[in-house]
Amino acid sequence: MNRLNIFLLMIVMGCALSVVNATNQQRQIFIQLQRAQSQERQLQQDYSQLQYQQSALSKTSRIEQIATASLKMQAVSTGRTQYLTLDPGAAKAEDAPIPTSAAASASAAAPAASRKGGVR
Repeated sequence: MNRLNIFLLMIVMGCALSVVNATNQQRQIFIQLQRAQSQERQLQQDYSQLQYQQSALSKTSRIEQIATASLKMQAVSTGRTQYLTLDPGAAKAEDAPIPTSAAASASAAAPAASRKGGVR
């Protein structure tokens, strides 16, 4: 009987330690869950704020204001528009020389732009 009591006591102690260990793991997992939920809420707030900022920055009126104020751009008007035309047989793409320097590439770019329908 004495051995049976010791054996049962050891089983009870093992079960008690197992319960304590499971409870500790459950608490740690719960703390991790709380941290993850807190981080999710923070990320949702950041995302909402970024969406608001993006919509504010992409408004047409703001873009036009920056273009005129910072970049000194002006709106296109029909009086200032120039159209360049090229005679149909004057030049072809295969007739154009291969540019050898930056100046040559800049001068070669102008006829290419005019062949595409004009420069505004």
